[in-house]
Amino acid sequence: MQKTDELLDVAEMVAPPAVHPPERRRRTLRRPPPAKAVVIALGLAAAVLVLSGTPWLNGPAVAAWRTVCLAITVQALPFLLLGTALSGAINAFVPADLFTKVLPKRAALAVPVAGIAGVVLPGCECASVPVANSLIRRGVTPAAAFAFLLSAPAINPIVLTATAVAFPGSPAMVLARLLASLATAAAMGWLWLWLGREEWLRPVVRHTGHRSGHSRFTEFRLGFQHDFLHAGGFLVLGAMAAATFNVTVPRSVLDTFSGSPWLSVLFLAALAVVLAVCSEADAFVAASLTGFSPTARLAFMVVGPMVDLKLIALQAGTFGRAFAVRFSTATTVVAVAASVLIGGALL
Repeated sequence: MQKTDELLDVAEMVAPPAVHPPERRRRTLRRPPPAKAVVIALGLAAAVLVLSGTPWLNGPAVAAWRTVCLAITVQALPFLLLGTALSGAINAFVPADLFTKVLPKRAALAVPVAGIAGVVLPGCECASVPVANSLIRRGVTPAAAFAFLLSAPAINPIVLTATAVAFPGSPAMVLARLLASLATAAAMGWLWLWLGREEWLRPVVRHTGHRSGHSRFTEFRLGFQHDFLHAGGFLVLGAMAAATFNVTVPRSVLDTFSGSPWLSVLFLAALAVVLAVCSEADAFVAASLTGFSPTARLAFMVVGPMVDLKLIALQAGTFGRAFAVRFSTATTVVAVAASVLIGGALL
C-alpha cells in the first residue's frame, strides 16, 4: 500500500495542469456587456445629444423631438422618485410578512383585493413598477402584485379627479374608466394565475427585507439608489421612443382613423402606447380628441396607464424582456375588450 501511495503522489506531480476547453474560453471572452451598462451608455449618449450645442440639433424637427423627450422624462421623473422611494421604504422598514397577512390566502381572492388597493398610490405607471417588484420580493403572489401594478396608475384619486375635470358634466366617463381599469387589472391577475410561468419572470435580486444587524436607513438608501438608477435608464429610452413617434407621424393620420368606430378604438389604444402620456394628464389629451367616439377615448385612458413605451421598458428592465412582451400584449387586448364592453354599456 505504501508503494501504491508513492506512485499516486508521483503521478499527481507530473500530471499536466488542467486546461479549459477553448469553446468555454471563447464564450467567456465574447460575453456581451451587461444590460445595465448598455442602458446607462444610451442614456448618457442621449443626454449629450440633448444638451450639446451641435448646430444640426437646432432644426425644427430635432428641437420638437428634444422638447417632447424632455417633457415626458420630466413629467414622469417625480413619480419614478416616489415609486423607488416607496419601494425602498417597503423593503427596509415594512415587516416581511405584513403583506401576506393583509391579503387573502387564496391567490384568486388576493388579485381583486390588490387591484382595489391600487387606489392608495398617488402616482403614474413609473411608480407602480418598482413597488410591484418590491411586493413580489416580500412574498406577495405575482398575480396580486401585477393587479396592483395595473390598477394603481389608473384608479388613484388624482387620476379620477383629473378625468372628472377633463370631462365636465360626464360622470359616466369617470365611472367607466374606474370599472374598465379594475376589470382589466383583475383579469390580468387571474390570467397570470392560469397561464403565467415563473421562467418568464425574473425579478431583480437584491435586499429582500431588513436583515438583523444592518441599518434600516442604509438598506433604504441602497435600495432606493439601485431601483432609481436601474429604472431611470429605461425611462429615458421609453421617452425617446415616444418622442420619435410624436415627431414622425403626421396629424393627417389621426383624421384617417376617426371615422370608423372599430378602427378608432384600436388606433387610440395604439396611440396611448406610443405617446406615453402620464396617467395624471392623459384625460386632458383624450378630451382634446373630439373627433373620436367616447368609447375610443375611454380605450385611450384605460390602455395608456397600463401599456406604454416607457412602461414596457421599465418592465423589461425589472422583470425581463420575456415577461414584458407577453404581459404588455395580453394587457392591451384585455384593456381594449374591457373598454369596448364597459364603454358600450355606459357611454
